[in-house]
Amino acid sequence: MDANDDSKPLALVTGASSGIGYELARQFAEHGYDLLVNAEDDRLDHAAQRLRETGAEVRAVRADLRDPAGVDHLVAATTGLTVDVAALNAGVGQGGAFADTDLADDLSVIDLNVTSTVRLAKPLLRDMVARGEGSLVFTSSIAATMPGPFQSVYNASKSFVQSFAQALQDEVKDTGVSVTAFMPGPTDTDFFRRADMGDTRIGAGPKDDPAQVAEQAYEAVAKGRTKAVTGSLKTKAQGAANKILPDGAKAAAHRKMAQPGSGDGPGGGDRE
Repeated sequence: MDANDDSKPLALVTGASSGIGYELARQFAEHGYDLLVNAEDDRLDHAAQRLRETGAEVRAVRADLRDPAGVDHLVAATTGLTVDVAALNAGVGQGGAFADTDLADDLSVIDLNVTSTVRLAKPLLRDMVARGEGSLVFTSSIAATMPGPFQSVYNASKSFVQSFAQALQDEVKDTGVSVTAFMPGPTDTDFFRRADMGDTRIGAGPKDDPAQVAEQAYEAVAKGRTKAVTGSLKTKAQGAANKILPDGAKAAAHRKMAQPGSGDGPGGGDRE
């Protein structure tokens, strides 16, 4: 992929080896985009091969975005390309009481969810503004709307992403560039397993379909919406309720869902 095919736009999607990222990449491919996909795990090549079955040209760039060198590697892969849509989806969580979690794990959440998002957004947005067109997309979370006991760093990181996206929306509103932040709820991928939250009520409970989340996210981007709560009616209702509930009530509700041992058994899911 040395240069864009004049007939097809290009979408960059991070965290695209599985879950919402993979489904979002599929949405773009099925709507006529070629793809530049990224993840840090060895499932990326298989995901890229499946995405090629849509007829899209797909380049896979394996890089750990928690590492600045990984971000630089991905940015370098865009050299000579016109990135029409950049979906910054990669994210990770960490469950448990902040006093008990390992500091390195907490900082890893910040490195991926916050720092890499800023490092990637800077060059991508600059190029879009210079061209006067493009779409920058952030995977935020319903978690951005509430304090997160037993997920304190994760929820705070998503609050950053949400605020960051909304600020950029205002900055570029007259440039021809759009910025969209979409907010999934608990979704059926392996986020909660990776966050060691399988024994929590939220980890063991019902979750949204990542394909549904991605479809609604794509629709929001296509329509130029600035933000959207994506997923089931339950998730949308939670999003609406969180606009009016006080922080104390939201924190208490989150505690019941995320406290270790609150679930009935192992589970898995994703807000990414």
